[in-house]
Amino acid sequence: MDAVRLIVTSRRALAAGGEPAQTLTEVWQAQALAQAIGSRLAVSGPPELRGEALGLTELAGRGCGVLDTPALDPGDLRAAQLTELDDARQALLCLGGLLGEVGIALVGIASAAADEATYWQCMEAIDAADESRDRVLEMLRKLAAREREAAALAEREAG
Repeated sequence: MDAVRLIVTSRRALAAGGEPAQTLTEVWQAQALAQAIGSRLAVSGPPELRGEALGLTELAGRGCGVLDTPALDPGDLRAAQLTELDDARQALLCLGGLLGEVGIALVGIASAAADEATYWQCMEAIDAADESRDRVLEMLRKLAAREREAAALAEREAG
């Protein structure tokens, strides 16, 4: 399935809310999806994105690692459904939005947490989501710079 479709599905599931445990499952799903997208870009994405994509993979993996792994059927794991990443720019734009929403959801859970363990788990996951989003924004900046350079080159060649 295409990355953008999977991200949209994750955003909808996260927005649907529910019990904190359900929201934490969706946060974990989003981080796993970010990890898969980062991995895909690191291996086969534009060369200028590969370092940042590898960093995204590591940070999103940390985001999954600080949360309890949900009991999901293999078919329910969105990251495993990733088969296409045709438009890196669009996928990164959508992923940045998802990671921002993940942070907001985690703040809500942390502020209502009944125990310190959940609170600190959320704090660490917020940090990982924020750093992952920073990587996504840096990749978007690099793509924009590449597009500007290509446009300037085309203009010089045409004129």
